[in-house]
Amino acid sequence: MQTNTLILTDAMSETKSRRNPRGVFEKVPGSGEWWIRYVDASGRLRREKAGSKSTAIGLVRKRKTNALEGKKLPEKLRRATVTFADISRDALAYSRAHKRTYGDDLARMERILGWFRDRSADSITPQEIERHFEQCIEEEEWAPSTVNHYRSLLSLTYRLAIRDGKATSNPARATRHRREDNSRVRYLSPEEETKLRAEMEARWAGHFPELDLALHTGLRLSEMYGLDWQDVDLARCLILIRRGKNGESRYARLNSIALKAIDELRKRGDGTGAVIRNLEGEPLAGPRYWFEKAIKKAGIANFHWHDLRHTFASRLTMAGVGLRATQDALGHKSVAMTVRYSHLAPDFLLNVVEKLVPQPPAAGSEEPTDTTTDTSSFSQSEPQSAHMH
Repeated sequence: MQTNTLILTDAMSETKSRRNPRGVFEKVPGSGEWWIRYVDASGRLRREKAGSKSTAIGLVRKRKTNALEGKKLPEKLRRATVTFADISRDALAYSRAHKRTYGDDLARMERILGWFRDRSADSITPQEIERHFEQCIEEEEWAPSTVNHYRSLLSLTYRLAIRDGKATSNPARATRHRREDNSRVRYLSPEEETKLRAEMEARWAGHFPELDLALHTGLRLSEMYGLDWQDVDLARCLILIRRGKNGESRYARLNSIALKAIDELRKRGDGTGAVIRNLEGEPLAGPRYWFEKAIKKAGIANFHWHDLRHTFASRLTMAGVGLRATQDALGHKSVAMTVRYSHLAPDFLLNVVEKLVPQPPAAGSEEPTDTTTDTSSFSQSEPQSAHMH
């Protein structure tokens, strides 16, 4: 019995040996990605990704032959592997020091790291990046501007990596820049807001202060999630935006709903540092973890975080606030950027032009209307004209 067992064990080992030659292995069983292990000419143990199993078998033989002949590896293989996570840290450090949109970059980089974190920086292709973009456009309804923001961040990451000798090419440059429609304006209707709040109440109630603050201040994502308590003046109901989109500082006003949201957020920390925090008191870099899911659950189509700012502006317009005041509330550099909001509320504009329609006098009143032309006289003038001719 023991002899049979030994024979069986030897047979299994021999079969396994035939299946996986020495130095060839599948790092993750079933993944189809094969690696090789060998000792180079300098006696250093090396691991190298090969691709298919047949490629790995041929490559390990080649590397072993080169080692026996004393040949050095190509310079590219002698360098330590630089992962995307490595170059992403450099990009975020640069963004923090030089860009006002660091908060946005931080949130976007977190998404990109989910795609490429442990990959070799030089192994990422334009085709892979495009596939991720297309998937997000299809599943999450990314706007062209959103894709372009991610593309720009990736391109910056690789430009810095090339400068520092950590990458040899920039795959983001070969991806397609999406054409943006800056005239697009989408705002939240009262019915949509009701649906959104219902979904939030069930799953993301802790994020109500963020939604209320966005809807009642019109702050951009980076402005809001970059807020520090030293910039909040509760006594005067003001928030200082130290560096807005145009590079200048400005103040945002806090109405009673925004003040209530700020008060709730203050309870989550010690009143110092970041304003926007979750229920556990941890600072938040952005709304991605809850907002996109809540919008989808509520069945609200073609709506993004920046559209909350459009909603703020459109509601000011519908409330009769003038363009100059709306411009100031939004922090626009010129009123030309604000003019588009005058077209956001067709019902409101209908009420405006409806003022041209003469109103009939009240019952029992002989008083004429305020209009200079009495349209009721049209029916009388027509016969007179006919009689004259």
